[in-house]
Amino acid sequence: MSPFGEISFQIFILSVIAGYFLGVFSGLVPGIHTNNFALVLLALSPVMSDYGIPVFYVAVMILANSVAHSFHDIIPAIFLGAPSDDMALAVLPGHTLLLEGRGAEAIRLSALGSAGSVAFAAVLALPLSILFKSAYVMIQSYLAWILITVVIVMILTEKGESVAGQGSLSRWKFRFYALLVFLLSGSLGVIAFNTEYLMNPVVNLGEPSILLPLLSGLFGSSQLIISLMSAPVIPAQLGYRIDLERKRIFRGIFIGGLSGSFVAWLPGISSSVATVFARLFIRQEPGEEWEGYSKYEDPVSMLDPAKEFIVSVSGVNTCNAIFALVALAVIGKSRNGAMVVVDGLLGGIEPGTSVMILFLCAVSLTALFSYFSTIYIGDRVHSRLSDLNYPVLCYTVLAVLSIIVVLFTGTYGIVIFAISTSVGMLAPFLKVRKSHAMGVILLPVILYFV
Repeated sequence: MSPFGEISFQIFILSVIAGYFLGVFSGLVPGIHTNNFALVLLALSPVMSDYGIPVFYVAVMILANSVAHSFHDIIPAIFLGAPSDDMALAVLPGHTLLLEGRGAEAIRLSALGSAGSVAFAAVLALPLSILFKSAYVMIQSYLAWILITVVIVMILTEKGESVAGQGSLSRWKFRFYALLVFLLSGSLGVIAFNTEYLMNPVVNLGEPSILLPLLSGLFGSSQLIISLMSAPVIPAQLGYRIDLERKRIFRGIFIGGLSGSFVAWLPGISSSVATVFARLFIRQEPGEEWEGYSKYEDPVSMLDPAKEFIVSVSGVNTCNAIFALVALAVIGKSRNGAMVVVDGLLGGIEPGTSVMILFLCAVSLTALFSYFSTIYIGDRVHSRLSDLNYPVLCYTVLAVLSIIVVLFTGTYGIVIFAISTSVGMLAPFLKVRKSHAMGVILLPVILYFV
């Protein structure tokens, strides 16, 4: 028996479905976050209670929304270059796959990565909960140094553009460029977060996030502008079949799941940081470079790391959404806005109770719905886009991104959007990985914990 009364199977299923559809909407529409719907549902919970719907079902909707969102937000990231904070690093490999005629395959890989992370969480939730709970205090104490180590590894593993005959010192030039991109984006992040109060959104759907203009500029509009400079077209798509070795798929799921579960326990750390961890462990063989500056011509070897990373980053987001729930139950800490609302509604969750079991059932059911709907939408979006003039599409998306930024963050947001777009164009021109621009989040977090 639930502490919230007898559970109605019908209302439970309807709550899962309602949260699922909200997650589809928030995942597909740039600028709408799961936290927006969590706050709306929180505001509506007294009214729903008056109609006989206990707060437990509101919490189920919020959880289903978070899981469904983590499946579907890959679609605007790939096809529109409009990333959420969780999918920022997926834009470039996804865009690369789209222009290689593998957009539908990228969506299927993402759906597979998200679904795989649910299985990962089901198998490893208990042992990882025991491990992270025992190491939680130590990890929190050394978090700044952990992130500094990650940044150092990112920079020292930068190889830059591969040019025959270049000297051994050329790598240090590219490492300097990588450091420059990290510091510039990081400084932009520090300034933006400290002046977030200047935002004046036209449409207020809860607390506005400065990450919308920051990440849309760094990883979205900047890539669209660079694409316009080369006047590409969306080629005919090569089909839907996943062409990636099983070991890469399983490795991507494991890396993404482990990274997503790790950051779910840490204060002030979003899953966007987990994607940086995942990026470090996606192995690339010589000539495998999917960030746009490799001189190798083998398209198969070039695209394999991109595909594996899509699997990994999708696993990060879904696993993070699940382990945020586990962390709330095990250590009583809320690690994202959705879990803050769930905690407020329920007053905490006890692990092993019927409520926790029902939540995990809601996660599994939402994941099942989301897997098929993500593939269904992905299979049809690319066929419509292929008939469009790609430069016109890019200009349209840039205009839409600008309008979204103005609506949700105001005039100050559009200033940040313009600056971040300029900074985002640096990495491709300097021939270094664009992942260094994640300094926009990493540097402020490091300074906070130092």
